Amino acid sequence: MTSFLFLLVPTLNRYSPPIRRTVSSDFRAFTVRLPLMLGIAMSACLLTGCHDGPLYALKVVNPYYAVSDWKKDSERGVTDHQRRQELTTLADSIATMPENRQQIWVSHLDALLENDESPEMRRLAVLTAGNLTAVPSISLIEKGLDDESVKVRMEACRALASASVLQSDQSTDAVRMLASTIGTETNDDVRRAAIAALSSQNSPVAINALKVALQDRNPATQTLVVDALRGATGQNHGDDPQAWIAALNGTPTEEAETKIADRATDLLR
Repeated sequence: MTSFLFLLVPTLNRYSPPIRRTVSSDFRAFTVRLPLMLGIAMSACLLTGCHDGPLYALKVVNPYYAVSDWKKDSERGVTDHQRRQELTTLADSIATMPENRQQIWVSHLDALLENDESPEMRRLAVLTAGNLTAVPSISLIEKGLDDESVKVRMEACRALASASVLQSDQSTDAVRMLASTIGTETNDDVRRAAIAALSSQNSPVAINALKVALQDRNPATQTLVVDALRGATGQNHGDDPQAWIAALNGTPTEEAETKIADRATDLLR
């Protein structure tokens, strides 16, 4: 406080004597009240249970406190951020692992799907399962379809359409699960993920499931189904759902002219 007063003296000297006396008097009064004000604030915090102290806002503004808390979390054990990074790395690399290593990971992924409380970790487990190449993964992905989290169920739909699943002897089961999801799922986002996943499948099961989905009254869903049918059948009957239903039922129907945008989309598939 003394050093602060020393720095303030040149400022006070700039004022005329009457003003200087007034400012000096006000400052002395403030310095007398300051300890009392701080004491009241600290007492209030103690009485009201202010565990973060009187300067809590400083912890929000200053990034040091967040970094400090993160370091403490790291010292206590593996953080969620680290777990997510490790599982993401596993999802990217598991396809290159030998069969025995993949088999070991199957049991870990199964336990994670059954017990982990984090929807994001369960989603990453499903993503990893969809990338398995040497061992069956369909049972793991099926658990993802039954998960309470929407984003886990959406990831399961995408996993069922992964190349490692559809290019194996699990493809028939995968298509059946996607068709069942379209018919029973109550969440629109999950249904649309299943519809999009069938766009590369031309089996009767897939096409029939998409035909049923055309009856959905939601225009966004109808548009997605029509686009999926273009991919699954290789045909183009325009944007009218009724024209597609008629064509799929065997009624002779002229194909619509393929638009440049649609042709470009097909080339990018």
